[in-house]
Amino acid sequence: MRVLLVNPNTSRAMTAKIADAARGVAGPDVDIDAVCPQVGAAAIESHVDEIAAAAAVVELIAADRDGPDPADAYVIACFGDPGLDAARELVEVPVLGIAEAAMHLAAVSGRHFGVVTTLSRTLGRAHDLVSRYGMERACVSLAATGIPVLDLEDTASAAVSTIAELSADAAASGADVIVLGCAGMADLCAELTARVGVPVVDGVAAAVGMAAGMVRMGLGTSKRDEYARPPREFAGAAGAGQLGFGADSVVRGGKSAPRTPGSAPNRDDVTRGAEVFA
Repeated sequence: MRVLLVNPNTSRAMTAKIADAARGVAGPDVDIDAVCPQVGAAAIESHVDEIAAAAAVVELIAADRDGPDPADAYVIACFGDPGLDAARELVEVPVLGIAEAAMHLAAVSGRHFGVVTTLSRTLGRAHDLVSRYGMERACVSLAATGIPVLDLEDTASAAVSTIAELSADAAASGADVIVLGCAGMADLCAELTARVGVPVVDGVAAAVGMAAGMVRMGLGTSKRDEYARPPREFAGAAGAGQLGFGADSVVRGGKSAPRTPGSAPNRDDVTRGAEVFA
C-alpha cells in the first residue's frame, strides 16, 4: 500500500520531518512517500497562502494520479486542510486532511478536546473547520502559540515549551485530549503527552492511520454528486508544472537530479527517509 503525503508549503525540511513522523505509525505494509511544491507559499499562514496551497495540492495529486504508480491514498499535511474537497474530486481513493482526521480521532479518544495551533490569525480557519466537521460540542478550546510555522522545523527550540504550556492550559480547562494544529508539530506527540498527561493527537499520524484503514476496508471517495470528477480539468492538471507548483528537481541521497518540466512525478520523486521531492 502506498500513501502519498502532500505538504502544501515549500519547506523540504518540514516535508522530511512529516514523512518520518508518518512512517513511525504506518504499518509494515504501508509505503509512505511525501511531496511538496517547488514554488508557492513557504508556510501556510494566511488566506492568500491557503489559495496557493490548495492549488499546489490539486496539481501534485493530479500529477501523481496520472503517473505510473498512483497512490492508494492521499494525505494533505496542513491543518487548514487546503484543497481537500477539490482533491477528493480528482480521485476515487481516500483523501484525508489532517485537521479532519485529528478532530475525529480526538473525539473518540476523549469527550472533549482542545486545539493548540500556530499564529492567532489562523484561529478563524480552525474555528471554521471545527464547525464544518461537526465538532462544536467536542472542541472546548482553541489556542494560538504565536509561533510561526517554519520555527517548528527546529524541534530543540523554545517552541516546544510554549506548546506544552498551552496544552496544559487546555487540559486544565476541560480538554481530555489535545489536537496539534500544525503538521510541523508531528514529532512532538510523545513528549507532549508525557508533559501534559492527556493524549495528544497529531493529525499526520491520525490521517495516515485512517487512510490505511480505509484502503484495507476497500473504502474510497464517493463519486456521487459533490465529489464526482469535475466537469472541467484544473488548469494545471494536464501536467505538473503548468502553474509552477510541480517539481523540476529531485533530492536523492543529498544530490539533486533534474526532471523534465511538465512530466508527472514517480516514486523516485518523493521522500524516502530524509530525501525530499521539492
